[in-house]
This record gives sequence, C-alpha cells and structure tokens, in this order.
Amino acid sequence: MAAATDNLIAGATGDWEIVIGLEVHAQVNSKAKLFSGASTEFGGAPNSHVSLVDAAMPGMLPVINRECVAQAVRTGLGLNAQINLRSTFDRKNYFYPDLPQGYQISQLYHPIVGEGEIEIDVDGDAKSIGIERLHLEQDAGKSIHDMHPDYSYVDLNRSGVALMEIVSKPDMRSAKEAQAYVTKVRTILRYLDTCDGDMEKGNMRADVNVSVRKPGDELGTRCEIKNVNSIRFIGQAIEIEARRQIDIIEDGGKIDQETRLYDPRAGETRSMRSKEEAHDYRYFPDPDLLPLEFDQAYVDDLKTGLPELPDEKRARFMADMGLSVYDASVLVVDKDNADYFEAVAAGRDGKMSANWVINELFGRLNKEGLEVEQSPVSAAQLGELIDLISSDTISGKIAKDVFEIVWSEGGAPAAIVEERGLKQVTDTGAIEAAVDEVVAANPDQVKKAIDNPKLAGWFVGQVMKATGGKANPQAVQAIVKAKLGL
Repeated sequence: MAAATDNLIAGATGDWEIVIGLEVHAQVNSKAKLFSGASTEFGGAPNSHVSLVDAAMPGMLPVINRECVAQAVRTGLGLNAQINLRSTFDRKNYFYPDLPQGYQISQLYHPIVGEGEIEIDVDGDAKSIGIERLHLEQDAGKSIHDMHPDYSYVDLNRSGVALMEIVSKPDMRSAKEAQAYVTKVRTILRYLDTCDGDMEKGNMRADVNVSVRKPGDELGTRCEIKNVNSIRFIGQAIEIEARRQIDIIEDGGKIDQETRLYDPRAGETRSMRSKEEAHDYRYFPDPDLLPLEFDQAYVDDLKTGLPELPDEKRARFMADMGLSVYDASVLVVDKDNADYFEAVAAGRDGKMSANWVINELFGRLNKEGLEVEQSPVSAAQLGELIDLISSDTISGKIAKDVFEIVWSEGGAPAAIVEERGLKQVTDTGAIEAAVDEVVAANPDQVKKAIDNPKLAGWFVGQVMKATGGKANPQAVQAIVKAKLGL
C-alpha cells in the first residue's frame, strides 16, 4: 500500500484518510462467570464448566458476580474513564446454536463505565485516543465444525464468561495507531490484572471498524471486521480493508455497511453478513436483573488499591533514574519486564541497568523466543554482574562473557569471575608493561599514531588482546596516550 504523509493513503484520485474505531473484548480475570459460579478455567473438557444458568435451563436466574463488577470498575479507572454509579443490563436477542438462551446479556443503554481516554505513542508522537464506553456482557459458547463431516458440536464452557467490551471513539487514522492503541489497552489490563490479554486463547480480541474518506469530508460508510485475534493481524486487516474500500469508491462503486472477517492466509477481508443495527437485536432491559448500583465510596476504595500504571511508571523511570523516553517506554510495555528491571536497578545505576536489561537480556530472550519469567539469568544474577562492572572488577567485555556463562550454565557471576580468573587488570604497572611491549614491537605504527592521534585506538586494542581483555580499558587508553605523547 502506498502511503502519503500524515497517515494519508495515496489513491488514483488523490489522498485518502482512514478512520478507525475499535471494540476490544477482554475476558475478565475472575474464577467464576458473570452470572453463575461455573469455572472460567481454560482448557477443560467440552461442556465441563457449565452451570444450569449457562445452559439456560428453565427457571434458572442470573446472579451478578461481584468480582466482575469490581474488575470492570478498576479497568474504567485505569482508562481514566467516568464510572457510572448506576448501570443496567439488557438482552440482545439473536439466535445461534452456541447461545442457549437465545439472547446475550449486555449493557447497551446504561454501561458501567462511560467516557475516558488513553495516550498512545507512535514513532515518538503522542496522541490521545478517546474511550466511548466500557460495558459488561456475557460471552457465547463455541461451535465446533471439524469433528464430524455431518454434524456440528457446541461447547458451552465459555457461555456466560464475563467480558468487558471497551469501545473507542473513531480517533485512529492508521494501522500503526490502532496497533499502538490495542497494545496500550492490553498493557493497562495486565497491570491492573483485570484481563490476561492472551489473544491466542481468545481472552482478548477486537472488532475493527474501518472507513475511508477524503480529508475533511464527512465520515464514510464503515465496515466492521470481527474477532481479530492478534495485534499483527489488526494492522494487516486495516490496511487491506482500507485499500479494498478505496478501490471500490474510485471505481465508481459504494461501500455497503457490513460485517466482515479477515483471512490472514488469503490476505483479504470477506463479507460475513450485513451490519445489524441496535433495533435488529430487539434490545430491552433484562427483567431478571435489577439495576447495578454502588456508591462513590466503593469506587474510591477500589481506586486506592490500583497499582502504578504504565504511564506513571514510565514517568518515574525517567525522573528518578534518568532514562530516555525510549528506554522507559520499552521497559514498561510489559509489567513482568518492568518488575524485572526494577529488581535489577535497585540501588544501582539506572541507565546501566536499563542498557543491560534492554540490549543484552531482552535481545537474548527475543532470540530464544522466551518471556522474561523464563529467563535463565535472574534479576539478582544480572544485578550482581552490573555490580562487578561498577566496581571495576571486570570490564564490560568480560561481563558479556560472564553473562553468556550464567545464561548457559548458571551460577553466581562473582564466583564465576573468581574461579575462572576473569578479574580485570587494574595494576597500572602491569598495564604499562604491556603497553611498552606493544609500542616497542610496532615502531611504524607509533609514527603513524603520532601523526594521526586517532590511530592510538589500535594500540589500545592490541593491549586488550594481549591481556585477554582483562586490562581496564580506561587505564590502557590513558597509558597509551602518555607513552605516545598524545
């Protein structure tokens, strides 16, 4: 896709603007479902986590799960959103085999959370994205079509699982912005521990609303791409759908409002059904559930228990540890990563700690396909390694060798340095002798270095090589310059 500046897309008739809104469906971290006590544990045998309420047996009435309500309020607070002290549940009526009640309990008219906003960062530019609402609703079951050629099966384990639907305003103008938004929402949810954000398990997914228009024109007709389950696919689906719409309009056609699916293997979106409006679902207040009401003291109590959120943590890393915006942003994207860094940096130089965590540790974890909690090098071990550098016991080069040993074999860095004779040579007499030997052996190079002082680095390299990398680099550099009269 050819892109113009300022998030515009080049078409045959000029530049186009994408308008994007997202509906993120996040499974609430709760041991029980929204309206029953059935387990929400992932991976159970089909229909093993189903109560009579979930199966819609006659006469079974829903009872609200207090923890799901608290999790929704915590999430709303984390999204800087208005918490509504009174909300109501509605029935969204439609027929599908994995929806045993024939309706989904949701919150259309009076959601538990109102407007809010979060800040995203794309290529160093900050932007605020509005939150329209967050409402609680129950998930449907799952239809299984590949177990038998003649039959479909229904697994109701997910039926009734609590979801938070987080609806953004149509404030995003590029695939990158949409990906940054979903990443930020997932980060906030994980910090709050209100959703694990595991998109592979379906615990978080997004419906992506895409339309295109000429800059400054009215909003175009939008299409909704349902159930996109990875951040990478969200970006791909937006770009492909935007190009599809532009091509149709430029060929003289018009966009039909519809629901579509993204097929990553075919690299296309395809029509699923015409887009329903609210009246098509015959929403009405659920007669089995009273309005959900709580007071401000309840909200304030939950607010006092919130953890430090990513934006606050990033600001603290920058202010207290002198980290750059980039380094601080990288470290706070994942809470486990941030916690690891803080353990490493405790009582140590923040910048040096960040460099080792980001460049050496994260680099190696990415290469091996591991998460930080799977790291063979613990925060205590990495911190000890940094202490050895700070005390001039070892050089940065030797530290990388020790890091490799700890990664592969384990052990305490200090003990490894002692046992393998890796301590840095700081004795100036020994370093001076090594410099004298290199200088005496290379008279031609001495003349060149005197004429061009930049070549003194060659002598430093030779001395480091001669000492097995153990000599203190700063001491070597100073002695080389003194011997050459530079």
